[in-house]
Amino acid sequence: MTPFAAAAAGLLLCSSMASAAEINVLSTQATEDTYRELVPQFEKATGHRVTTLFTGTVNVKKRLADGESYDMIIMAGPDIDALVKAGKVMPGSRVDLAKSGIALGVPKGAPKPYISTVAALKMTLLNAKSIGYSTGPSGVYFVSLIENLGVADEVKRKLKQTPSGVFVGALIANREVEIGFQQVSEIATFPGVDFVAPLPAEVQLTTVFSSGIIVGAKEANAARELVKYLTSPQAGEAFKKRGMEPG
Repeated sequence: MTPFAAAAAGLLLCSSMASAAEINVLSTQATEDTYRELVPQFEKATGHRVTTLFTGTVNVKKRLADGESYDMIIMAGPDIDALVKAGKVMPGSRVDLAKSGIALGVPKGAPKPYISTVAALKMTLLNAKSIGYSTGPSGVYFVSLIENLGVADEVKRKLKQTPSGVFVGALIANREVEIGFQQVSEIATFPGVDFVAPLPAEVQLTTVFSSGIIVGAKEANAARELVKYLTSPQAGEAFKKRGMEPG
């Protein structure tokens, strides 16, 4: 029996006494590829069905503010904490799923700039004709990074920010920008994009992506089963394949 099959069998045993549920999830996109691999296995194991809406951080916050109803949310850990304080997410329900740093990507086949040192990163930013960045945590950090590196005045005129829910990889692949920065998990395997490297350790930001149970969730227990599956050792291996660290 494969590790995934064993995990599925264990979940099936735990769920056998419960009726199948329809779990509604709202998620940002950093964990999307891994999540899409894991959820069908969870559904097969438990009989539950999972409906997931993936969008950007700005849109996630807007949907919750507008009163849309979900059972579970996945986004950056600090945002989950803020939603707990706002009364949108159940206290104590945050569970960390995976961590990701920020990386640089270029169009397929384009020259790969050297960014392994802070000095080289600064030179790459100054030399680039156009630079893509996101509206999510990586984009917020990138704006502060160019300020801290002292290159904001030269770089800001070259920036192109994606709308919420659009991958920076799309700008890169379509050659709308020469280089782009986003979470490793969102850049590393994007079609039409060559992964270059993570930011240098001295200026890297690691973001923790977490789940939380929405206050008033109709299927809170089933959502907790999903969280348990997403934090299993087998799920951890799936996150690692995409450049993320589990937990």
